[in-house]
Amino acid sequence: MSKVSVLVVDDASFIRDLVKKCLRNYFPGMRIEDAVNGKKAQAMLAKEAFDLVLCDWEMPEMSGLELLTWCREQDNLKTMPFVMVTSRGDKENVVQAIQAGVSGYVSKPFTNEQLLTKVKQALHKVGKLDALTNIAATKTSPAFANDSLSALTGGKPAVVAAPSAAPARGLLNSPSVKAPVAAAAGGGRGQGQLRLPNGIQQCVIKALSLKEALLLVKRTETLPQILDSAVLDLEQGDNAEVARLNGYLHAVVAHEPKPDSDWLQLTFRFVDQDAQKLDYISRLIARGTAQKHFIPGA
Repeated sequence: MSKVSVLVVDDASFIRDLVKKCLRNYFPGMRIEDAVNGKKAQAMLAKEAFDLVLCDWEMPEMSGLELLTWCREQDNLKTMPFVMVTSRGDKENVVQAIQAGVSGYVSKPFTNEQLLTKVKQALHKVGKLDALTNIAATKTSPAFANDSLSALTGGKPAVVAAPSAAPARGLLNSPSVKAPVAAAAGGGRGQGQLRLPNGIQQCVIKALSLKEALLLVKRTETLPQILDSAVLDLEQGDNAEVARLNGYLHAVVAHEPKPDSDWLQLTFRFVDQDAQKLDYISRLIARGTAQKHFIPGA
């Protein structure tokens, strides 16, 4: 029986590697190819057949939505499963993708289980899942649970809890938090939201470069883990634009010189290669969103 083939499309190599490793661990008989953007994927889809496409939304040259629209215009690709794997989880974006003919939606950051659930649903609908059943690994197998991807995607039982049910802006500006934030940030004025696979952390942007951001977060019962994939929502002012930046935690240290430090300092490395996002970060730096000093290793 021929192998089930999947095309993974994302301009960030880190994300492509996460997806490919997850699929290979669970479906060892699956053939997996990848493309760095929609234009490359379009050329591959025109030459060979794939049973499933897992695609990012924001990419240079051709976006995921543009690729999806093109696929649905091709007679041989109209019914091919097409799953968006993206940080664009707003209602209007989901509706737009559904109208274009998307088969499923996975929000970044994601766990192994979330990604695999969507993949299995998509393959089941077109009768391809059974082809992989006999050789698929189980979710609870030691080989899967101990794979390095568990650390990369946060596929572990610990949950990073949101600081509280209060709105992000209200939380950071509340009397009990505002003073510690100002002191910890050392003058940093930017605010943002860090989305980890199993929870949300409000953060203060202490410094920013084109490669990474230095963030301060309130310590919770569960500590963020190095190599956790995440999405940083950056905002500038009350009504300005918000950018969703994909990346991972490169370093996690105590902000205060004591083991019970109330604040953690996170180094968040960007993985996006999208020119619009890089331009957005440049403008944030120019506006003084964060302190203008270099981050070590940037």
